[in-house]
Parts: sequence; structure tokens; C-alpha cells
Amino acid sequence: MSIIDGIKSNAKTAKWVGLLLVIAGIVSMFAPVGAGLAVVTVIAALLAFAGVSMLVLAFRAGSFGDGMMVFVLGALALLAGIYMLAQPDVALGTLTLFLAAYFVVSGVVEAIYAFQVKPVPGWSWLLFGGIVSLLLGVMIWRQFPLSGEWAVGVLVGVRLLMSGFQLMAIGGAAGAVANTMDDAVGG
Repeated sequence: MSIIDGIKSNAKTAKWVGLLLVIAGIVSMFAPVGAGLAVVTVIAALLAFAGVSMLVLAFRAGSFGDGMMVFVLGALALLAGIYMLAQPDVALGTLTLFLAAYFVVSGVVEAIYAFQVKPVPGWSWLLFGGIVSLLLGVMIWRQFPLSGEWAVGVLVGVRLLMSGFQLMAIGGAAGAVANTMDDAVGG
């Protein structure tokens, strides 16, 4: 297989993966509660796995003097994971409040930074992004607990949708470049 063929096949793969991400994003936005609960379940399972792994390490270290912090952190991660699996709706609400706080803080920081770099071209886009982030955070916060049902799933859906469109565009551009290269080589 030539380099050009490799680029073409990977471009097609990128376009297909992009299309699948777009579909997943749309599903997530139309079923935000299910998507949010799926995110919480994955996070909970990863926390529980990390906790078990850290506990195994603490027991294998053989020394609870030096390994006590690893044991405590492992137990905490395991308990948090189990609690999140047992109470996914509460975990989804907590994650929603965390996201609201994150958007508010990041929006304020972006707006401040925009004014610090003000003469630089594009500073207004940074300010705009900060304002949007701040407003989104306030909106999620003010609509809580109702926002707990939609915020995480919709945000994940938007991110999947954007990633899908990006991959489709990159795949399309790479395929066009590969075709141009193929024509130039005479293939």
C-alpha cells in the first residue's frame, strides 16, 4: 500500500468515525438524561476500578506506614465509585453543579484574560467565549435541579457533535489532498 492509499483509507475512516460521533452527539442531545447517566456510570466505574487498584497496591506494598495514604485514597475512590453507581441521579446532580461552577469560573477567567491581551487580534473572541461560558454556568446553576436532567447529556452531545464535524472535515480535506497527490503522481 502506498502512502497516498494510506492517507485515502485513513481519510475515509476519519469521515466514518466523524459521522458516528455526529450521530452519537445527536442521540445524546435528544436523550440527555440517558447520556448524563451513562457519563456518570463510566466515571463511577473508573473511580471504583482506580480504588481497587490503589488498594491492591497498598496491600502489596506491605507497609502501611508508607502505604497508608495510598490505602486511604484507594478506599475513598472505591467508596465514591460505589456510591455513584448506587445513586447515579445524585451523582448526576453533583456533576451538573460542578460543571456550572466550572463554566462560571472559566468564563470569568477568560473575560479577564481577554482584557489583558486586548490589543491582540482575536481578543474579542476570547471575551465572547468567556461571556458565553459565564452565562451558560449561571443558566445551569439557576435552573438546578432541573438542569441536572439535561445539562451533562446536552453538553456531551454538543462536544460529540463538534468532534464529529471536525473529523469529517479533516477526513474530507485529507482525502482531497490524497486525490490531488495521486493525480500529480499520475496514479
